Amino acid sequence: MKTQFKTIVVSDIHLGTKGSKAKEVVRFLKKYRCENLILNGDIIDGWQLKKSGSWKRKHTRFFNRILKMIDNDQTKVYYLRGNHDDFLDQILPLQIGNLSIQKDLIYHSNGKKYMVLHGDVFDSITTNLRWIAYMGDIGYTFLLWLNRLVNYHRRKRGLSYFSLSQYVKGKVKSAVSYIDKYEQELAMMAKAKGCDGIICGHIHKAEARIIDGIEYYNSGDWVETMSALAEDYEGNWQLIYYNEIDFGKVTTDDKIIPMPQNDESYSAVSFTKSNDDLELPPFRF
Repeated sequence: MKTQFKTIVVSDIHLGTKGSKAKEVVRFLKKYRCENLILNGDIIDGWQLKKSGSWKRKHTRFFNRILKMIDNDQTKVYYLRGNHDDFLDQILPLQIGNLSIQKDLIYHSNGKKYMVLHGDVFDSITTNLRWIAYMGDIGYTFLLWLNRLVNYHRRKRGLSYFSLSQYVKGKVKSAVSYIDKYEQELAMMAKAKGCDGIICGHIHKAEARIIDGIEYYNSGDWVETMSALAEDYEGNWQLIYYNEIDFGKVTTDDKIIPMPQNDESYSAVSFTKSNDDLELPPFRF
């Protein structure tokens, strides 16, 4: 039994880095079926792969899952370029069957029009001051490393997972101001383009709210938050968090044994965690 959505949006998986939750996003995509899958930027982290990153088998499995969705479910996949996978600029635009690689798109649904893009184009740091962006990437990578160290000791003491990077971003006033300005600028751009809403990623902060009459959606990331954005067939959008999904009992061949559910439980599916996963799913802040 797979839950059917019209459209699913995931972003900021950062394949090729230690922090990427590739296994979790593959499990997520195995449990949900959709007509449209939007990979909204920073799926592959080209910046880290040029430096200290490495490509693992689990990263390849992500693309194997995408190909199976195209082949088995006839899912239309849109891969939108982000700043960390800007190497795609060399081949844009490209379409092969149900796979389309492009910079952005206008998504029409239930009489509404949404602008969909990664969002780095509205970030003056990543577009105009790339050296500062690279320095920030190094600092963020260090913070994720420190986060793993902190949670290793927390687990030994029987404490729950704590997202250090999310805590820091929430406490630093300049970061809060930057996020708020980023969201406002995107909403203004969507309004100027005559759109009803904007769907983005980039800042690793899942969000669904109204800004000056514009629907603002950010799908979050698969490094810390582990979240996705999903649309049902009535045009309703919702954020789905990996650590909040209620999973039934799963057999060894990854088939779901149905659990009793009510009519509103289309997102009530969860995941069992394999023994070789070193980190617990992060909590939302």
